[in-house]
Amino acid sequence: MRTVLDLSEITRVLAVLAHPDDVDFGSAGTIASWTDAGVEVTYLIVTDGDAGGFDDGITRAEMAELRRKEQRAAAEAAGVTDVRFLGHPDGRLEPGFGLRRDIARVIRQVRPDRVLTHSPERNYQRIAPSHPDHRVVGGATLDAVYPDARNPYAFPELREEGLEAWTVREVWLSGGPTPDFSVDVTEQFGRKLTALKAHATQTAHMGDGLEEMLRGWMGASAAAAGFGDGRLAESFQVVDTA
Repeated sequence: MRTVLDLSEITRVLAVLAHPDDVDFGSAGTIASWTDAGVEVTYLIVTDGDAGGFDDGITRAEMAELRRKEQRAAAEAAGVTDVRFLGHPDGRLEPGFGLRRDIARVIRQVRPDRVLTHSPERNYQRIAPSHPDHRVVGGATLDAVYPDARNPYAFPELREEGLEAWTVREVWLSGGPTPDFSVDVTEQFGRKLTALKAHATQTAHMGDGLEEMLRGWMGASAAAAGFGDGRLAESFQVVDTA
């Protein structure tokens, strides 16, 4: 039987996602429940999302600045104030030691008990969560958790920066094909919706369809978890990494 760390055991969480809005589509309700419980949550967004959006009247640099602003506003809705960006190229992420080092650096800075990230597996039931950037970030984050962040001899430049090794106890994977744990976020749904509406470059064109879409898939997740009629859930695969 897979166990999940109780919130009483969690002080800090690091959420590592590929693009602005990824954390809000997959996890904003869950994160709001954590911040409500007093957990400190940090967002690490690997790209600026400059390859996304529907406004051809602005430059890609302007889009990147706008999407950072949207992500910070969305984070506030979930109770998160620490939002960091790595600035890697949107749509062109590749696995490699540089990305692993950048994520391991922030793991050692934040020293989280739990990390939340993308599943590195392709989901053939819902293709959108399997964006290539998502899979690259999920794989790099798992590698940064184990072995990089905990190995004092990995990336010696991090130790030279004063960042000592740190062991993450648990990783939550979002968007994968084999979720095994669900969180009832019915009470946090309004804040999730507010967070997603803050990403106007990505969601304004959807109008009322955004809420309808969210209720559809979150209701299905809640039903699969046995939460009952009218409930809404976010689902994850939980990996013990202690």
